Amino acid sequence: MKGRLSNYTLVLSMLAVLVGVGIIREWWTVAMMALLIFAVTLHSSHLHAAKLSAERRHAREVAELHLRTIEALAVAIDAKDNTTHQHLERVVIYAEAIGKELNLPEDDMKALRAAALLHDIGKLAVPEYIISKPGKLTEEEFEKMKIHTVVGAEILERVQFPYPVVPIVRSHHERWDGSGYPAGLRGEQIPIGARILAVVDSFDALSSDRQYRRALSRWDAMEAVKKEAGILYDPKIVDVLEKLYPKLEPLIESIARVDVKSAAQEKIVKGQAPAPKLESERTADTSSALHSIVQAREELQVLYQLTQALGTSLSVDETLRLIAEELRKLIPFDSIAVFLIREGKLLPRFVEGVNASLLARMQIPLGEGLSGWVAANGKYSLNGNPAVEPAYLQDPHQFSRLRCALSVPLDSPKGVIGAVTLYSTEHNAAFSLDHLRILKAVGSKAGTTLHNALIHEAMGRSAETDGLTGLPNARALSTRLEQESARATRQQTPYTLFVVDMNGLKKINDTFGHLMGNKIIKAVGNALRSSVREYDLVARMGGDEFVLLLPGMDASAAAAKRIELAMAVENLRKDFPNIEVSVSMGSASFPDDSRDSEKLMALADRRMYWHKREYHSTRAAITSA
Repeated sequence: MKGRLSNYTLVLSMLAVLVGVGIIREWWTVAMMALLIFAVTLHSSHLHAAKLSAERRHAREVAELHLRTIEALAVAIDAKDNTTHQHLERVVIYAEAIGKELNLPEDDMKALRAAALLHDIGKLAVPEYIISKPGKLTEEEFEKMKIHTVVGAEILERVQFPYPVVPIVRSHHERWDGSGYPAGLRGEQIPIGARILAVVDSFDALSSDRQYRRALSRWDAMEAVKKEAGILYDPKIVDVLEKLYPKLEPLIESIARVDVKSAAQEKIVKGQAPAPKLESERTADTSSALHSIVQAREELQVLYQLTQALGTSLSVDETLRLIAEELRKLIPFDSIAVFLIREGKLLPRFVEGVNASLLARMQIPLGEGLSGWVAANGKYSLNGNPAVEPAYLQDPHQFSRLRCALSVPLDSPKGVIGAVTLYSTEHNAAFSLDHLRILKAVGSKAGTTLHNALIHEAMGRSAETDGLTGLPNARALSTRLEQESARATRQQTPYTLFVVDMNGLKKINDTFGHLMGNKIIKAVGNALRSSVREYDLVARMGGDEFVLLLPGMDASAAAAKRIELAMAVENLRKDFPNIEVSVSMGSASFPDDSRDSEKLMALADRRMYWHKREYHSTRAAITSA
């Protein structure tokens, strides 16, 4: 507009000059010059207008691209924290409605929309197992979760938005009373966009399903938010949301319907603790943010691999070596020692690294020293002094290079069974809160696995006879099965495995007592034993499960043997007239079903469960009839 006014002013000025000249000279000369000037000016004006239009169109296209980029980033956030569908879209709707009601300036509205979409981008630096944890976060896990506001702000600073998005993202977990993070802002110190986002984000979270609770109705969610008005949230914004959310209900519901429709139309084609405060201010360098994201991914991968491996490990030494190898990928340490409680002392079961021979000689009374205190109290020690371990105190001439330690208890279903301690040769705080959090996560998983492995090890040292039935136990079966498998492979002869499980033992125990249940277990074991050859093996695996190893028997002979075994068990009813005694069975034969003994056992087990389901279905049909 200003360009056009300038052109018109120029034309009028020149015409005025020409009029003055025309008083003195001929009018036709003046007219020709005026027409020429007007044509040139008009052409210039058209060119200027076209340039302005192109610039506006380019600005519009850049803005649209900017918005699509923001929305693409929002999709990445939703993929990282996929706790609800369309959460971000709903937050945008609520936030924009409140912003319009409060007559926010245009730039603030743009910033609010972008922040509503991107406020959780910092969760890319938080491990998935923390984001998806179904229960309450530990103090260390919550500290890790809190970094998402700072990391998100660091990432978005690099975008250089032309409106204030970064302050909203940084402050969307600040609270009206100053109890929030990362900077502890209070009241109107918090940007208006962050105050709006805090209210609508909480409201939508409460009214959505989460892995740790069911969704509240929107009315109940609104009541819950109102209770925190003036404490956690700006009361003015809470009032505005209360007035607006019923009007937005149709729009919110339409989003849910679109989601259901798109899912229904999709077709799948085969083949397709008190802790140090977090820094609230950082430089605009993304290296820390990117490092956090990479670290989170690596942490998740290592913990997943460790969990998978621990789930299949029944060897104490194998379990401990695996823990040491995986921990070294995430935590820098110079030595590791795993202590187990034995007769009131902590004894080293696994030691590796600097001063390993010294650590291996320790016998720490429970409650004493660093590791002894951790095991006795079930609490961690962060950057403790290894010199307090009894081995150092008992020998003043003993020299150690270890200066710093991180220790956590090993928790099991039966309580604390020991401690895992990492040592460093660094003098100062060698271990961080992140290291503590990781070690605690590993310790909780490793404790249960070690507990199971220790039980297995104890079984291995015990006699190969089941105490209740007098039959061979699982250890004897494992040894015998390995021998028979090698012999059958070498001589090309068959063998069959039966997995036998009693039906209704729990009901028998509940009705007649465990003593009667034990009598029936013994009777079933004797019936099975009397129905096979002398050199066949009948082993009790524990509980109400038995395994039969029948050398030389192929699949066809196994079918006849199954009938014989079932009849032998049914004959027990005359000894227990008021009790139904029966079993479910599954069998697998070498080499017809498999040449691998473990696969044979698994197949026989699955077939037994198929038989058990058929039994329960038949019983249910009889009962209903």
